[in-house]
Amino acid sequence: MSGLITRIKQFTRSPQGQRTIASARRAASDPRKRAQARRLLGRLRGRR
Repeated sequence: MSGLITRIKQFTRSPQGQRTIASARRAASDPRKRAQARRLLGRLRGRR
C-alpha cells in the first residue's frame, strides 16, 4: 500500500500531475461540472 502512495505522490509532483490537478480544480469550480458530478455520484449511490 505504501508503494501506491509513493507513486501517487510522485505523479502529483510531476508536470503531468500538476496539469491534471489544475484541470480538476477548474472543473470543480464550474457550477455545471459540479452538478454533473453530483448527478453521477447520486446514480452510483442509488445502485447499491
